[in-house]
Amino acid sequence: MLSGTTIGIIVVVVIVVILVLVFIGMYNGLVRLRNRVEEAFSTMDVYMKKRFDLVPNLVETVKGYAAHERGTLDEVTQARSMIQNAGTPEQRMQGESMLTNTLRSLFAVAENYPDLKANMNFMDLQKQLSGLEDEIAQSRKYYNAIVRDFNTKCETFPSVIAAKMFHFERKPSFELPDEAEREAPKVQF
Repeated sequence: MLSGTTIGIIVVVVIVVILVLVFIGMYNGLVRLRNRVEEAFSTMDVYMKKRFDLVPNLVETVKGYAAHERGTLDEVTQARSMIQNAGTPEQRMQGESMLTNTLRSLFAVAENYPDLKANMNFMDLQKQLSGLEDEIAQSRKYYNAIVRDFNTKCETFPSVIAAKMFHFERKPSFELPDEAEREAPKVQF
């Protein structure tokens, strides 16, 4: 027969083991979500790099037809440079948002040049870019969903304890500025 002290020790050990297992589960869940966030960003980054590589061809094609639209072309080049020089994912996302806005302006400018719109190279580049924009939008939705799950886990009890203890920090969502999605680009001549 077990004494009261032995039973007490067994109960304490069982409770400690359960707490350790729960803590391990929380930590592993945070690691899995962090890895999914990084994977989602990498997937989105692949599409953004394809778009990044397509932009110089698009700019060169437009230059031949709309040389006096220098301001718009410079903005596209500046946004591309901002992406190239980005040091953090946040800076990269800011540059990508800027590039999205400037490309909208570029296509708005192209509407005023019938010869450009009829150019097969321009049409092909525009089609490729449109497909990439769709892929970026889908991967951005997935990335933001995973980031939401990760951030929620980092901020809710009891996993917030493991998150703070092991320095799991909120990840930024990839959102376009409100004006980018709600307003048509302004083109002045």
